[in-house]
Amino acid sequence: MCQNFFDKVESEKLKVKSGKYILGRWLGLVVLSVLSLHFSVYAADSVKDLQKQQKKLQQEIETTNKMLKQTKKDEKATLNKLQLIGENIKTQKKLINTLDNEITALNREMKTLSNTRDSLQVVLDGHKADYAQMVRQSHYARMQQSPLLFLMSSDSFQQLARRARYLQEFARFRQQQVARIEYAQAEIDTQNELLQENKNDKQNALSTRKREQENLKRDERKQQNMLTQLKSKEKDLSKQLQQKQKKVAELNKKIDDIIRKQAASKTSLTKEQQLVAGGFEANKGRLPWPVEKGLISGHFGKQQHPVYQHVTMDNKGIYLQTVAGSKARAVYKGEVTSCFMIANTYAVIVQHGNYRTVYSNLSKLNVKQGDKVETKQAIGTIFTDPEQDQKTELYFQIYKDRDILNPELWIAR
Repeated sequence: MCQNFFDKVESEKLKVKSGKYILGRWLGLVVLSVLSLHFSVYAADSVKDLQKQQKKLQQEIETTNKMLKQTKKDEKATLNKLQLIGENIKTQKKLINTLDNEITALNREMKTLSNTRDSLQVVLDGHKADYAQMVRQSHYARMQQSPLLFLMSSDSFQQLARRARYLQEFARFRQQQVARIEYAQAEIDTQNELLQENKNDKQNALSTRKREQENLKRDERKQQNMLTQLKSKEKDLSKQLQQKQKKVAELNKKIDDIIRKQAASKTSLTKEQQLVAGGFEANKGRLPWPVEKGLISGHFGKQQHPVYQHVTMDNKGIYLQTVAGSKARAVYKGEVTSCFMIANTYAVIVQHGNYRTVYSNLSKLNVKQGDKVETKQAIGTIFTDPEQDQKTELYFQIYKDRDILNPELWIAR
């Protein structure tokens, strides 16, 4: 009987050394856990990026809705309302597309997590089966012969030492099996928690998508109704448009004359101005917006009218619409070289070396000529036009020497 137990211990020792059914499972579990963790982190980052994008788009919609609420409290169609609803529609479509991508990513991650959990369960079942067999064997051996008697029945000291080592290894082997079972169970619990989180995220995304689709359909109906109303008033609106274009032409000429004079008066830049110009140029595509929140309501260059297909506008800068009471802010540090009024509103020119930025349609100024300004410093309050459905819109331009540039290429996207 002692020999029988010795053979079983010898067998278990060989199994531990060879790793035929324990080491393989253990390494497999570790590799599976590492790969699962790596994919989960990657997938989670992807989902988080989409959720950040979703949040940003929702904030844009919220800002546009706030601007819509500040328009005249009636159902009368105006170009301002039409434009804001159009911006909402574009943002809603982007948001729905982002939500679709998020749902797809979550489905993919949930499938991987489920597969990993199932594989871990197979490993756990194997460990439990191995442990049960080992317990049965050790229980049977103890029934036949006690470990102490097994040791005392040794024929020599060398055999005694060897049997003692076998018993120690067998005990350690059992402890390792328990640890492997606990580790596998913990990994399964982790996968289940991640799976539940993803299910919750998916449900939230589906609910948001459904709500935004309803909002999109509602706004598209409003847009169509307003287009119909505005096209019936083409004569009056064309007259208003001509008046606005005349004011803008006067403003552009005034700004152009001032900048040409300023550029001609200085043949070379100081060292400080060169550094400022270099910094301004190095930040192309990363300059902060001249408004804290808002949307581009008029793009640079020739643009087609939103209602009348035969009417085009040639913008020498960009228009940024924002909420009432908002401030225009400097996009980079520089010096105020000019403050002037035209058409009952103010305009400010800020020099950045051989670059200049222009902030027009201000009702109140926070700076004066000669002031040094820092990035994002308030230039003035943007005018809210009661005759244009409470539109609050900044006209923003960028010049390099005497050449006018497209601001959209310079401000952050």
